[in-house]
Parts: sequence; structure tokens; C-alpha cells
Amino acid sequence: MKTLISLLAIGLGLVAPLSAQKLVIKGSDTLGAKLVPMLAENYRAMKPGISFEIPAEGSSTGIAAVIDGTAQVGMSSRRAKPTEMSAGLAKGVSLKPTIVAYDGIAILVHADNPVKALSKRQVEQIFTGDVTDWSAFGGAAGKISIYTRNTASGTYSDFKALAMKRRDYAPSSQKMAGNEQIASEVAGNPNGIGYVGLAYADPPGTAVVSIAGSTPSKEAVQNKRLSVCASNVLLHQRSAGR
Repeated sequence: MKTLISLLAIGLGLVAPLSAQKLVIKGSDTLGAKLVPMLAENYRAMKPGISFEIPAEGSSTGIAAVIDGTAQVGMSSRRAKPTEMSAGLAKGVSLKPTIVAYDGIAILVHADNPVKALSKRQVEQIFTGDVTDWSAFGGAAGKISIYTRNTASGTYSDFKALAMKRRDYAPSSQKMAGNEQIASEVAGNPNGIGYVGLAYADPPGTAVVSIAGSTPSKEAVQNKRLSVCASNVLLHQRSAGR
């Protein structure tokens, strides 16, 4: 992951006045589960008077919170949509995005699944439900269990765009609140498959699938060689026209 830590620290300083007692940073689980809490701890060491609330409930919740003023910073693993930008302007708020990191999206299967490599077309077939049995890809016969992020997640929509030609997920897919839940479900299900951010790509009981010969790694993300590579964004509000 290419992380611009100093830029994030500067961003926090810009949106948190010195007199502030609490800074609410809401949104993406990809950012909010590990990276932002770690940086918040470092920031608090410099400014002990500031506390943080970091609910990681999905990119859409973070953008909405910045618009309605219940959070000073929104975490998102996607860009704000035109409709969200318009909603903000209607309330006198514009959204200022700052890219703080690039992240790879890793596809996980159960560690015992013999299928460890897929083509881009096969990924699309699995997650849209066109193909429903592992035997079609050389695995043991068994119905494929698909785990995805929920609809509030930026990764949910990014994966559709990057890997599924914006098609809908299979009706049988199961929506999870966070990366760790997806990894846990796949680890406990020999027929499971799901996607997670790169920081969650090595839990026990799972294996990362290579896609079109590419395996997620920090170096691949830095060089943007992955077919499923997304940017993570922090947004903060400012008065429209400023």
C-alpha cells in the first residue's frame, strides 16, 4: 500500500482546530479499522487534548456524515458520487477529497481449495453467479459461496467496476460489514470466496488467488500493476465557494 502518512497528519491538523476536544472520522472500514486509528494515536501523542471517534461503517456513511455535519472527516475507498457532491452543495457544503493511500483488493479462497489462480473472466463469472460450482474451474465439486462487502462500502462498488464490468452481484452472495468478517467466513467455508483490502489478505485458513497471473502485494500496488487497485480518500467539509 502506498500510504501518504504525512499528508494525512496535515489533513487532520487542518480540520481539527486546536480548541477541539473530539474529532469524528467516519466511513470506510478499509481505512478506519487499522490505518486511521494508528495515525490518530500518533496525532494524539502530539496533541493530548484531542480525542477521536472513528466509526468504520462504510464509505457511504462517511460521505453522508461530512455532508450533514456529524463528522469532520469522512473516510472513503471511492470518490464521492456526483449525487453526493450535489447533496452537499444543496446544504452549503462542498467536499474536499485528499487521496491518502492506494490499496490492492485481494480475492481469498479457503486454504484447502485447489483453485489458486483465476482469469479476469472467471472472477466475473463467479461474483455475478454465471458459474456456481468450483468444478468448473478445476476444483472439487461444490456450490461456490460468495462473500462481499455491503452496499455502504466503497469497495463494494469499486469491485463491481474493476472486476465485474459493473454487473450485479449474484443473488446468492452474502454481504458482510467489514474485511475481517469476509476473511473469517472464507476461512470457515471450504467453498467460500470473497475480497478484502491488502492489509487483510493473510488470515489463517485462507489463500490469496492470483488473477491473470498477478498476485496482490505492496510493490504491485505501488506500481499500480493490479487489475483491482483502488484509491482511499479522506474528505472534509468546507463552506461552498471557499
